Amino acid sequence: MIKQTNNEAVQQPPRHVAIIMDGNGRWAKARKLPRSLGHKQGVEATKKAVRAAAELGVKYLTLFGFSSENWNRPAEEISDLMRLLRMYLRAETAELHRNNIKLQVIGNRQQLELDIVELIENAESLTAENDKITVTIALNYGGRNDILQAASQWAQMCQAHDITPDFTAAEEHFSGFLSTHGMPDPDILIRTSGEQRISNFLLWQCAYAELVFLPVLWPDFSKADMEFSIQEYMTRDRRFGSLETARG
Repeated sequence: MIKQTNNEAVQQPPRHVAIIMDGNGRWAKARKLPRSLGHKQGVEATKKAVRAAAELGVKYLTLFGFSSENWNRPAEEISDLMRLLRMYLRAETAELHRNNIKLQVIGNRQQLELDIVELIENAESLTAENDKITVTIALNYGGRNDILQAASQWAQMCQAHDITPDFTAAEEHFSGFLSTHGMPDPDILIRTSGEQRISNFLLWQCAYAELVFLPVLWPDFSKADMEFSIQEYMTRDRRFGSLETARG
């Protein structure tokens, strides 16, 4: 349960939680297990995180599932990851729908195999009208590429409508060209495994997100860790560059 405190900096609970799910390989190595088993246990942690976020009233949960740089990993590991993705989509889509959870995927799908793309499209179509929580999985995603594509689309729109580019207007409307359009920016970015970097994830969107770095490896991530992270967020003094505390 999320508890309020008397600290003046306390915020409302976050609407949007983003997570870099890190530590599957180290979890497996510590147990002298194959990395594939670490990723498998990581999928179970993902299911728990989705349930926990929904129970805690989070409206948007965005998970970094596979970065555009992850293609540099060994082919066998990539194959295992894609196999687990297929299993997750096949096994969980109906369950997500029954629980009124919307699922969507951002990132470049051109490198994904056709059957995976079809599973993604089926999940997105089936859950499109659900509104308890929106779960977004970033696959083959990179924050720099997201910004570059948005800038390109903005420039094309200006050219098509003979609009002189204006930086003030561009910043105001830029988020509408990002892959996360329609969602609020993350209030909090959680990274597990003890690493303290954002690894090209939601670079524009996380400009003012509160960062929480946890020592726990992703397969061990629990509802208690989600509650701790949200409680930590709620004690932060969010000013967004001003001198006054931002409320709500």
